[in-house]
Amino acid sequence: MITSVHSFERKLVSYCVPRSGVLKATVYWDSTHKSVSLKEGVLDKAGDAYGYYNDSFSSTGWGVLEIRAGYGETPEPDDVTYFLAGYLEGFLTARQMYDHFTNMYPQIITEQKVLLAVKKFMTKQDEWARQQVKLNKSSDPLWSHTGLILAQMDGLQAGVADWAKRVGRKPLSRFEVQFLNAVGDLLDLIPALVSGAEVNLKYYKEPPMGHCSALIKMLPGYENVLFAHSSWYTYAATLRIFKHWDFKLSEPHTGKLSFSSYPGFLVSLDDFYLLGSGLMMTQTTNNIFNSSLYSYVTPASLFSWQRVRLAHALAHNGLEWAKIFGRFNSGTYNNQYMVLDTSKVTLGSSIDDGALIIVEQIPGLVEYSDQTQALRRGYWPSYNVPFHRRIYSLSGYEQMWKDYGNDFSYDLCPRAKIFRRDQGSVTDLASLKHIMRYNDYKNDPYSEGNPCKSICCRNDLREEHASPGGCYDTKVTDFLKGQKFVSEALNGPTTEGGLPPFSWDRFNSTAHQGLPSVYNYTFITMQPVLFNP
Repeated sequence: MITSVHSFERKLVSYCVPRSGVLKATVYWDSTHKSVSLKEGVLDKAGDAYGYYNDSFSSTGWGVLEIRAGYGETPEPDDVTYFLAGYLEGFLTARQMYDHFTNMYPQIITEQKVLLAVKKFMTKQDEWARQQVKLNKSSDPLWSHTGLILAQMDGLQAGVADWAKRVGRKPLSRFEVQFLNAVGDLLDLIPALVSGAEVNLKYYKEPPMGHCSALIKMLPGYENVLFAHSSWYTYAATLRIFKHWDFKLSEPHTGKLSFSSYPGFLVSLDDFYLLGSGLMMTQTTNNIFNSSLYSYVTPASLFSWQRVRLAHALAHNGLEWAKIFGRFNSGTYNNQYMVLDTSKVTLGSSIDDGALIIVEQIPGLVEYSDQTQALRRGYWPSYNVPFHRRIYSLSGYEQMWKDYGNDFSYDLCPRAKIFRRDQGSVTDLASLKHIMRYNDYKNDPYSEGNPCKSICCRNDLREEHASPGGCYDTKVTDFLKGQKFVSEALNGPTTEGGLPPFSWDRFNSTAHQGLPSVYNYTFITMQPVLFNP
């Protein structure tokens, strides 16, 4: 365990910012009175949960949160461990949660009828999930772990309430905490519930092309696997926290994970995960152009954010991950997930089947396949167009391709062509960073003069219909670093090729509380310091 607070802080300074920006706390569970006590400013290895929030956002573009739970002197039930982990996170990151809610709410909830429909659905879904936990937790690990995730969310709300009471603020409601965690799911839930409603599409005068770019690259002699993701969404979402969790439970599960995230999210959303099981996961989002699919959306289901967490906790390989994720499909936040199993890769020697599983979801269907052969041949790109033919057709991409052309083609959309052309130059993390930040829209023929027809979109640079949105971060790692929970991350719109740093000056009408006025950050190393104290 930690030998002293000072030794912890020396380790922390080597990765992050001076210790004056570090908020530390420990929580304790009173099993007799079923109550929580919290001590600020200490990391007590005997506590039921302890951790820190490194408030380094203004200087690096990222806050860093690390929490260990379940290592106290007296073992507690697993749901208590998760509740306390959530409580500690809520307390340590409460101020950021308020800011992030302020920024994200107007991006997503634009009308009273939308709010009422979302609240009604989320209440029913939460009640259904909790009832299923009560009925099935003793017989089905999926439901016992769903109970833990819900306990963590309850703890998150309680921790924020503790902080709010101390500073005299109104605590966040259950809905507001649920809203934060369901941001991705709401992108599909709202148009499913309210006919004609659009989420964060108001700036676009053409069909949207989805969110995010990803690349998994195997070097020619199997010397290394490179793994990267760049997020696309509104720049209002750039209040970032990189999280490292280490939860010890009585049941076998994946207890250690590192991931890019946001205040109040018990999930990545991007996604970019390094897991203690040896799995690495990322995703890009696909659109649903066939609105008839939304008839499959029901509150008697688990949100995508919940099923991702369940698959992370319970799966030992990519196929297990896909099967767990496919249960109780909500049909919301419809993505292509890439699950890389490092246990099936022997550098310089072989790649076993099952090393790369591709999972895609639409309402009513989750399809997956082993695409390890693509990895053997060199690379797997992802750019918001479905790979599986059935998913591609049912979700409406085939019709969009017929109506709007190659922007909706899996093989010939701009990013497919750019990745195919340039991936051969990716040989290490430096060149990986370059391609994931790439945007030469003024000169690249595949970009056609459009700053969003590139790997890292800059929609704010459009001559017409510009908006504060696009590609706003990049995370990279490789085979060995990923197994040690080490990655590098950059927050902010790309400046590759001499593009100007983004400034909020032109877009002050968009809520951006707690965000920098100008983004010009660099990559920083993300590495847990409590995992192996």
